[in-house]
Amino acid sequence: MHKIIFFIGFYLTTVLVQGAEVDTVLTTSKSMNKAIKAVVIRPTNDDEKKEMPVVYLLHGYSGNYADWIKKVPAIKRLADQYQFIIVCPDGGFSSWYFDSPIDDNFKYETYIVDELIPFIDQKYKTVKSREGRAITGLSMGGHGALYLSFRHQDLFGAAGSMSGGVDIRPFPSNWDLAKRLGMQAEHADLWEKYTVTNMLYLLIPNRLSIIIDCGTGDFFYNVNEQLHHKLLDRNIPHDYITRAGVHNWDYWANSIQYQLLFMHRFFVAE
Repeated sequence: MHKIIFFIGFYLTTVLVQGAEVDTVLTTSKSMNKAIKAVVIRPTNDDEKKEMPVVYLLHGYSGNYADWIKKVPAIKRLADQYQFIIVCPDGGFSSWYFDSPIDDNFKYETYIVDELIPFIDQKYKTVKSREGRAITGLSMGGHGALYLSFRHQDLFGAAGSMSGGVDIRPFPSNWDLAKRLGMQAEHADLWEKYTVTNMLYLLIPNRLSIIIDCGTGDFFYNVNEQLHHKLLDRNIPHDYITRAGVHNWDYWANSIQYQLLFMHRFFVAE
């Protein structure tokens, strides 16, 4: 069953699937002067419910807004089970979810914080505070989720990372990072500033609930281990999960179940 509704400034496509409803919305980014899509997963009969929490779920490098719903359709069931909205933004092929200091065409921190979140809060029945807002993601999106939440603890109450590239410095030639930050040999200061593992000083004690997950066979395993120990050294509470697995959708399809349970427990506790 398909139903198309048109609004001024964006369109909304609603598909009824196994209870949860999946919208594809087209948002406008003034900061980047372009339209950007996002998937919004809503619990059954959400229009009859009170304001609901929101989890922002980020894709990885070379992915897009539709990755999660296509690769792990079970997130529809989890949205219904936990009664929250899941938003999957498009972070571009290689944005790393920050505002590039060398390329004004990549302002994805501004997009998510100043454009997407207000759009979602206006168009949907959401809890419009950090107590009802969380963010997580895989790989590039894992770095992005922690980066955004560390810098905006006024917006997010909980944050997660799955197989996250939580320290970008060991990978100077990978994933278009040099296009976003410049060559590491020439802009080492930017690489230090924009990597999550160097941002722990921003964390307000007991302000942000954190969950980190990475497979022992993942090429990001070592940097996640290092982040975990740095968090321990600073006495920053967090959940840390490792198990056999590599950097693939089989691992993330398993991880997301723990991540969304963590977010649900945060919302209920609040």
